[in-house]
Amino acid sequence: MAERKKQTVVSSGISGLDEILRGGLPASNLYIVQGAPGSGKTTAALQFLRAGVAQGEPCIYVSLSQTRAELEAIALSHGWTLDGIRVEELSASDSINRAADQTIFQTTELRLDETRKAIESAIEEHKPSRLVYDSLLEIRLITADSPRFRRELIAFKAFLAQRNIVALLLDTQTSETDRTGEEVDGIAHGVIRLDKSLEEYGGVRRRIEVSKMRGVPVADGYHDMAIREGEGVVVFPRIVPGAAARTVKPQLIKSGVDTLDEMFGGGQESGTTTLVIGQAGTGKSTMASLYATAALKRGESVGLFLFEERIETFFRRSEGLGMALRQFHEDGQLILRDFNPNEISPGEFGQIVQQSVNSEKVKVVVIDSFTGYLNSLPHREKAVRDIQSLLKYLARAGVLTILIVAQHGLLGQGVGIDVDVSFLGDTVLLLRIAEHEGRLRRSITVVKKRHGPHDLDVRELFIQSSGVSVIAYNPLPEV
Repeated sequence: MAERKKQTVVSSGISGLDEILRGGLPASNLYIVQGAPGSGKTTAALQFLRAGVAQGEPCIYVSLSQTRAELEAIALSHGWTLDGIRVEELSASDSINRAADQTIFQTTELRLDETRKAIESAIEEHKPSRLVYDSLLEIRLITADSPRFRRELIAFKAFLAQRNIVALLLDTQTSETDRTGEEVDGIAHGVIRLDKSLEEYGGVRRRIEVSKMRGVPVADGYHDMAIREGEGVVVFPRIVPGAAARTVKPQLIKSGVDTLDEMFGGGQESGTTTLVIGQAGTGKSTMASLYATAALKRGESVGLFLFEERIETFFRRSEGLGMALRQFHEDGQLILRDFNPNEISPGEFGQIVQQSVNSEKVKVVVIDSFTGYLNSLPHREKAVRDIQSLLKYLARAGVLTILIVAQHGLLGQGVGIDVDVSFLGDTVLLLRIAEHEGRLRRSITVVKKRHGPHDLDVRELFIQSSGVSVIAYNPLPEV
């Protein structure tokens, strides 16, 4: 069988989008970028043209809706310039307005013809490899006729194809867009939709969808995105569990506390997920720090991601238990990140963890806490599905993931979890705390372990400045 010829692609200039497109935009085609005002269309278009300029390609921005000064202001907000990008302003073109004024009938046909001629003349003169057309809304208003608009778009597509130009046509979503949207989608080689929504609390949530791309097996569905100062539009491709970089033979991972390892049948397995569940004060974060410290001392890298605790608080708490971790962090062996939960999307968080595992060869990942992560997101069920994909990816990469899950309630009163996440864990470690004769006692139990034997005994957990210890649980005698 003859080898299939690889399709030539060009970079979109947008971080993460080329990954979704399996390399980039197929060359010499016309694409529609749709979105509401403020969704990032112009910023994305400038990134596309800047990528062309970086490759030494001539680029044109045809603007029917924005002035050059407005485009320069957008570029400047990211520390960019329009150097190498020719801006053709047609919305304020005196020649078009005069041409319309000189006809008795004031026909839209004349305005449309003059606009088309001005665009084609600029293309013929400067011979661009990339072009942005901003926007289709103005052409809709000029034509005021759906069949006429469709014919105009088909003719423009043929004109660009003959000159091997890759073009982005920006399309602002309106009620009129909804009526002609299917026609536009059918003409274009690909359609990229930018979406933004404002929740009751927190910042704007942004998403991107490649709803159509001929001849490319894109990663379909929504992907989280953001608009960052200095970066522009940044896309966070949804994690595909099967895309794990490597397959690792399972191995036992020790905690450094022999009696705790015995409870797990000798240790926890790499490539599994452990849920550490308990109320406040039961020692959940301490257990995570314990495994992280043991891995670091073995020379392995650890990724620790905090949603409730500050980095300095984490260091001080660990040092109070005899776990000195600052130097590991300074040396880069401990990857430690704390997040403002309201400013990070599931997609961005998943990508940060994924990149840590791929680039730093992390063996242990701690998420503290999953409860804090959930509380920051408007759609909890979607967040659970996202974290499930991430956990599967980590498992296939041979990583031990420790997921801290907080129960609400204190001292056994009204204990519960807001969302059922027990199915996420291969292993479940339950920590409890109870008062007995004026003293609080912590207990630890391995409730579940999918792989291999484990201890079902309830043991007592001691957390002291000298370290962590686990001993047989001896009920205090009743008085």
